Amino acid sequence: MESAFFRFRSVFFAIIFIMEELQQLPLGVQDFKKLREENKLYADKTSLVYDLTHSNSAVFLSRPRRFGKSLLLSTIKYYFLGFRNLFAGLAIDGLEKDWIEYTVLYFDFNGQNYSEENGLNDIIENNLRTWEKEYGCDWISETAAVRFENVIKAASEKTGRRVVVLVDEYDKPLLDTMNDNAEIEEKNRAVFKGVFGVLKKMDAYLRFCMFTGVTKFSKVSIFSDLNQLTDISLNERYNNICGISDSEIEGEFFPYVKRLASVSGSSEQKVRDELRRMYDGYHFSKSGDGMYNPFSLFHCFDENDFGSYWFESATPTFLINKLNACNYDIRSLASEVKASENELKDYRPENLNLIPLFYQSGYLTIKGWNQRQRSFSLAFPNAEVRYGFLNSLAPSFLHVEHKANPFNIDLLDDAVESGDTDGMKKWFVSLFAILPYSAGKEIESVMEQNFQNVIFMALTMMGKYARTEVHSAKGRADCILETADYVYIFEFKRDVPAKMALKQIEEQGYAKPYSADNRTLFKIGVNFSSSERNIAEWEVSS
Repeated sequence: MESAFFRFRSVFFAIIFIMEELQQLPLGVQDFKKLREENKLYADKTSLVYDLTHSNSAVFLSRPRRFGKSLLLSTIKYYFLGFRNLFAGLAIDGLEKDWIEYTVLYFDFNGQNYSEENGLNDIIENNLRTWEKEYGCDWISETAAVRFENVIKAASEKTGRRVVVLVDEYDKPLLDTMNDNAEIEEKNRAVFKGVFGVLKKMDAYLRFCMFTGVTKFSKVSIFSDLNQLTDISLNERYNNICGISDSEIEGEFFPYVKRLASVSGSSEQKVRDELRRMYDGYHFSKSGDGMYNPFSLFHCFDENDFGSYWFESATPTFLINKLNACNYDIRSLASEVKASENELKDYRPENLNLIPLFYQSGYLTIKGWNQRQRSFSLAFPNAEVRYGFLNSLAPSFLHVEHKANPFNIDLLDDAVESGDTDGMKKWFVSLFAILPYSAGKEIESVMEQNFQNVIFMALTMMGKYARTEVHSAKGRADCILETADYVYIFEFKRDVPAKMALKQIEEQGYAKPYSADNRTLFKIGVNFSSSERNIAEWEVSS
C-alpha cells in the first residue's frame, strides 16, 4: 500500500514539474509580435517566409480556417517592417543581412459582419483614411481605387522604397454573403475589382503582395485582373508554411506529447498515434508532408484531451447552405473522391461540384495524385474532420438544429454495440418523425437520397466503421456497418417490401466476405414509405 502511494506521488510531482517547465502555447495568438514578446512556443516557419518573399513578388495562399494564415501574414508584416529583434534565434535571422524597413499596407478582413450593407466598404474606408493621414495624401473626393493608388504612390515616394501589400482572409466578405445576399455579394465583388485591381498597374511601386483566404474564387478580379498573382496553394515548396509537421511535433512540441502521455497514463507512442489519427493528414501538394491542424493540436495539448476543437470553433454555414442548395449526396464522401488539378485551383460559386470547396475549406484533403489524368484523390484528412463534419453538419443539413437533442446519438450507439436491432429501428423511426419536409410533392429520387443520407450520417457520427455502396462480385450493398462484435449489412428500399431488400442481400452475396468472420452478422432490409415519410418495415435476418 505504501509503495503504491509513493508511485502515485512520484507520478503526480512528475506531471506538475512538466507542466511548470513547458513554454506557453500560442493559443488564440495571431500577432507575431505579441507571440514573440510573450515568449510563446513557435514552430519556426521563417526560412519559408524568406524563400517566399525573395522568390515571388505577388502570391495567393489558400488554407482552411484556423490553420495559421493570419499568423503567417503577421510574421511577413513584421519581417518587412524590419523588426529584427522579433526574429532573433529564428532561421531568417541567419538568412537576411539587410533588414530593410518597408511600408506595409495591411488589410485584415477578419471579424466583421459583411452581411450588412457597407461592411466591406467600412473596412476599406478606415484603412484608407489612416494611410492618407500617415503619408500626407490630400483628401480628394475620388473612388476607393484611386485613393488606394494614391496611398501606394505617396508611401513609396515618402520612404524612397517600394510598398508591401498584405490582404488577410480576402474571401470572408464573399463567403458571408455567398448564399444569403446575392446583391451584397455582387457589390463586394465590385469593390474588390475596383480597389485591388489597381495593383496590376502599380508593379513599379510594389515590393511584395500577398493574399490569403479559404477559397479561391476564380471570378473575383484579383485573379483575373491581377495576372502576376501566383497561386502557391498547391506548391509543394510551401506545403509546410502553415500547420504543424511531424518533425515539429517531435521537436519543439514533444514536451507536450510527454505531458499528455503522463496525464492520460498512456505511452508516448500511443499519444503520437492518437494525435495522427485525430489531427494529422492534411496534404496541400502532390506529395507533400502531412500537416496537423494547429488550432486543434494546441487545444489538445492545453486541455490534455483529444477533443474535436476545430468544429467547436465555428459552424461551416456557407458549406451547409451550398449543400442544401445542391441537395448533395454526402454518402459519396465515405470513400475517396476525385477532382482535377484545375478544379482544385479555381472555384466558381455557381459550380454544382462541391468537391473543390470541400477541399479548400479543409473538409477533404489530398490522398493521391494521378499524373496521367492530372487529378487528385481526396478524402477526409482525419477522424476529427470525418466525424466532426457529420456531427456539426447533420442538424443543419436535416433542418433540426433548433430541436432539443434531436439525435441523442448515445441511444443509437448503445443499440449498435449491443446488437439490439429493434433499438436501432426505434431510434431511426423517432428521428424521421421529427424531420421536416417541404410542402408539395418531393422528387422521388431526392426523397430516397435524403432518407439514405440520414442513416449514413447517423451511423458515421458515432465513429463506427460505416461504408456505403460497398462493391461485391454481383452488386453493391447500400451500407455495411462494423463494430468489434457485430457486422450489419443494410439494403434500403423505398415503397418496396423489406423482404425484397433481404432477398437482394442474399442473392447478391453481400454477406460472403464475412463467412469466416467470428462476429455476429445481421442482414437488415429497410422499406422507407414515401407516404408516411418514415420507416414502414425493418426486417432482420442473421
